[in-house]
Amino acid sequence: MRAWQLHRHGDPERGLRLVELADPRPGPGQVLIRAEGFGINYADVMAVRGLYREAPPLPSVLGYEVVGRVVACGPGASTALQGRRVVALTRFGGYAELALADVRACAPVPDDLPLGVAAALATQGCTAWYAARMAVPLRAGMRVLVHSAAGGVGQLLVQLALRSGCTVFAVVGGADKVAHVRALGVQHAIDRKTGPYEATVRTALAGERLDVSFNAVAGHSFRTDMGLIGSGGTVVLFGGAQRGSRKGPFATVRFVWDMGLVVPIFLMMRSKGIVGINMLKLGDHRPELVAECLQAVVREAVGGGLRPHVHATLPSMQLPPALQALGAGGTMGKVALSWEDQAQGTVTTSVR
Repeated sequence: MRAWQLHRHGDPERGLRLVELADPRPGPGQVLIRAEGFGINYADVMAVRGLYREAPPLPSVLGYEVVGRVVACGPGASTALQGRRVVALTRFGGYAELALADVRACAPVPDDLPLGVAAALATQGCTAWYAARMAVPLRAGMRVLVHSAAGGVGQLLVQLALRSGCTVFAVVGGADKVAHVRALGVQHAIDRKTGPYEATVRTALAGERLDVSFNAVAGHSFRTDMGLIGSGGTVVLFGGAQRGSRKGPFATVRFVWDMGLVVPIFLMMRSKGIVGINMLKLGDHRPELVAECLQAVVREAVGGGLRPHVHATLPSMQLPPALQALGAGGTMGKVALSWEDQAQGTVTTSVR
């Protein structure tokens, strides 16, 4: 099979190679999927840069999700998915024509559901659903801040918050992304490139406080958001994009320093909470929760309740520049790569 293998950390153009590898065989509880394509996430960018702790040692095949057909089932895995088109979460190995997945981490999807939409329902969809429906169930009237609101997880969090009757403060970078989140219906679209987002939030709140912050950036924004939420409020951390933007031997130390000191007793006294989300760890220790999230988000998308925005569906040969664009903040919504498009020599669109 063909697969994109990471040989060195840093620039994806230099570190990734398209190679031939032996076909994998499904183990107990696993299925083998012939992938039509796969999605990429910011965690992939961090892994390529050598900043993702759970990433496998080099050389390795990254990738957290695939869309394709189940072609084999391992011992103990139900054969109900045999031959069906599915979206699946993979614990790496997704950048390949054949990928393994836990049978519980698969959900059937209609044949006519576009590749990019289906891929958006895996890592990003499950993260958003877990955050807004399980970790901090959103209710009408809540004031919700969403960082990276035009990103893959962010745009789904925005939709879930609006459906729950929340007032949404969406932080994005650039006028085109402001227009995008406004089109989704957010009440307060904030361009972080024009000035500190917290000033705009405080003005709009008019003395009130936030109930929830969904934060994919961390660093100094975490400390800021802890000051913006009120009693009963929660900061939900699901990424560390600020760490990915820094280089040098002390980058991690500066990143942690920027977040500030958290004293648990003060959280209790002020009735504030912090929730961390790592879907990889949830998949390892609570696979039934991830399975519930995947089934729910697929059901909502197929029924029209969620509408993932797809930035681009590209030939798989464009994986390195696609990762560069994602890491530079040049995308909105989901970016997917297609093995079939590569074989046909067709480019659906290009990454900006």
